[in-house]
Amino acid sequence: MVEDIVYYLRQHSLLLATAESCTAGRVIALLAEVPGSGSLVECGYVVYSPEAKQRLLGVRAKTIEHFNLTSLEVAREMALGVLQDSPATVAIATTGLCGNEDVDGIPAETVCFAWGFQSDGRTNVFARRERFFGDRKEMQQMAALHALKLLPHFHQRMLAGETS
Repeated sequence: MVEDIVYYLRQHSLLLATAESCTAGRVIALLAEVPGSGSLVECGYVVYSPEAKQRLLGVRAKTIEHFNLTSLEVAREMALGVLQDSPATVAIATTGLCGNEDVDGIPAETVCFAWGFQSDGRTNVFARRERFFGDRKEMQQMAALHALKLLPHFHQRMLAGETS
């Protein structure tokens, strides 16, 4: 499946950047396993703390305070921050709880994703919330694969002029 995503990125001349929290760089690591994928990846941020999300990606403190770190709103701002900071044309952002304990009213195993695209001077961001079950490593792997798997779907929606 990851090879198919690399092929898709290449066929559509997309350059990827990531902003990963709960997946801890697994999206980039999965891509790096495919020979030749390096030319399709611009950069990858691994940002856990609220301060890092604010400083490196421009996530607003107000967004974190109002919606929490594990939120669609924070994932969206992470994706936008990556696109603003790099020449990438596509961004994947992940933030969530890859553990078995609820935090601040958010159910354990919750991951928020955002896929951002820049094309012809416009930016589109799609965000979704999912839950994954298993141990921490399994959840991180499932979430990273999910993020990659849905990239073509949301890219096609962006090309069709859809938003959110």
